[in-house]
Amino acid sequence: MKIDLRSDTLTRPTPEMLQAMFEAKVGDDVFEEDPTINLLEEKSASLFGMDAGLFCPSGTMTNQIAVNVHTRPGDEVILHKLSHLYYYEGGGMMRNSGVSVCLLEGERGMITALDVESHINPADDVHRPLTSMVAVENTMNKGGGAVYDFHELIKIGEVARQHGLTYHLDGARIFNALAVTPQNPADYGKLFDSISVCFSKGLGAPVGSVLLGSKEFIYKARRVRKVLGGGMRQAGYLAAAAIYALDNHLERLNEDHRKAKILGETLKGLPWVEKTLPIDTNILIFETIPNLPAPTVVKALARENLLCMDFDKQSIRMVTHLDFTDEMLDKAVELLKSVRFN
Repeated sequence: MKIDLRSDTLTRPTPEMLQAMFEAKVGDDVFEEDPTINLLEEKSASLFGMDAGLFCPSGTMTNQIAVNVHTRPGDEVILHKLSHLYYYEGGGMMRNSGVSVCLLEGERGMITALDVESHINPADDVHRPLTSMVAVENTMNKGGGAVYDFHELIKIGEVARQHGLTYHLDGARIFNALAVTPQNPADYGKLFDSISVCFSKGLGAPVGSVLLGSKEFIYKARRVRKVLGGGMRQAGYLAAAAIYALDNHLERLNEDHRKAKILGETLKGLPWVEKTLPIDTNILIFETIPNLPAPTVVKALARENLLCMDFDKQSIRMVTHLDFTDEMLDKAVELLKSVRFN
């Protein structure tokens, strides 16, 4: 039995999702004539209480489009130094939009309103870039699936508005956050100028993300998507999978969270584990003891058909997901307790 916990992007469509894809009505999306994509964009926008949406191949593209629309070359974006938007998107912000970045520290990859306010450059200081945008990530991947306190997000938004800054949410795993907090999607829609939502992670669709915002924002975003090569044709087959995921896979996210917590409790009792980060959702990150490098552990587990990722020299990430069954969970617990590193 092969158990793959490297990422929640590794899921494959369920039979029911495949059937929905096969039955999708399609058209040319560049002409805005794909009915299934149009339905997904409308459904997503309505769910978050926002005006419009734009379907894209990836969350990286939706994030990059948001930066490009919200900023001008030479502007500065405030975000955490471990944000996906900066850390995992190949320098896209600088390459695609010519922006500068102000990288903040913060526990588990999260920033505060106080930090944001103290790092906004004076608009009349020509020596420094013009601060124009704030971006946050929820849940926070590098923070072990950490979930922001919504009240802190409100405070950050207030600071952004007071200083005329746009406010973007990288919500790649926003539905994981919503599963464990009292907020609903529309609460986020009221707060942010733009939101990126992925369907290919916890929701289990094979491809795709949607960018949400005002009609004017999405009109501009559509042009940037074309420039970046994201103008798709009969991509309604992919949008159908995302629609199926929205209709059928939201409630089951708590199953992933439950399994992550069981793995975390197992890891806490192992002699080769130094510590684990708190587990809020479906991502768990743990550190190995000083004399045991993370790559050594990853290779040893891989030999036993348990796949995970080393995040750095001493830390490892595991992510639970739709294809990780209870039988696999039991086997993973057994392997973690019995693995040897010789």
